[in-house]
Amino acid sequence: MIHESAIIDPSAKIADNVEIGSNSIIDKNVCISEGTIIKENAVIRENTTIGKNNLIYQFTTIGETPQDLKFQNEKTTCTIGDGNTFREYCSIHRGTSDGISDTNIGNDNLFMAYTHVAHDCVIKNNCILSNGASLAGHVNLESFVSLGGFTLVHQFCHIGEYAFSGLGTVISQDVTPYTLVAGNHAKAYKINSIGLKRKGFDSESILNLEKTFKLFVKSKKTKENREQVYKDSNLSNPYTDKFVKFILESERGITR
Repeated sequence: MIHESAIIDPSAKIADNVEIGSNSIIDKNVCISEGTIIKENAVIRENTTIGKNNLIYQFTTIGETPQDLKFQNEKTTCTIGDGNTFREYCSIHRGTSDGISDTNIGNDNLFMAYTHVAHDCVIKNNCILSNGASLAGHVNLESFVSLGGFTLVHQFCHIGEYAFSGLGTVISQDVTPYTLVAGNHAKAYKINSIGLKRKGFDSESILNLEKTFKLFVKSKKTKENREQVYKDSNLSNPYTDKFVKFILESERGITR
């Protein structure tokens, strides 16, 4: 199941049923778990851990040296969970000592062709990065985020769960959960109601999110007034509370 032309460092730990295609390179201190398939001409660089049942297409590079001029080849890592798909020409870079020393990707994510994840990013579960979407360093994606083709995300941005970006969006501030953003530079248009319905959110939860969005993102009330109105309303539920908490804890400011 390992092609004879693949180049594998003796220190690599590879489960018995892993498939590795022709001319692929597996570097030192790499660990690959059961059921993962690596197609031809893929490159897995040093200190990378790959979980179970991942599918890595041709010409993908995972765990490459960061594009950070401060990086001096210190030992850092790249950690990939289970069930992810990396399509052609994806590039995933490992962490830096100035960051979290790791680039960490969770489970069941889809990275379409030519996507890029820079150093020290954290991506949770069930995210979709469409063709050409790119994350700068230190970006944090919560679960179920969907980035449209050629979306660009500025370093240190935090994107909340179930957020959705349109084609060619440029994101330079945090994006609140459940929100649809688009444009250059990105604007927050509304709660992604259609997407949430598809994910099984009930009508009342979506309606309360829409009202909370208008109050905290589009309202011209002061911060104190917004918080007081929210406390006095009946909008509170686990989703709206998470939405408000995200805004209050944002360090870069939110996309509006």
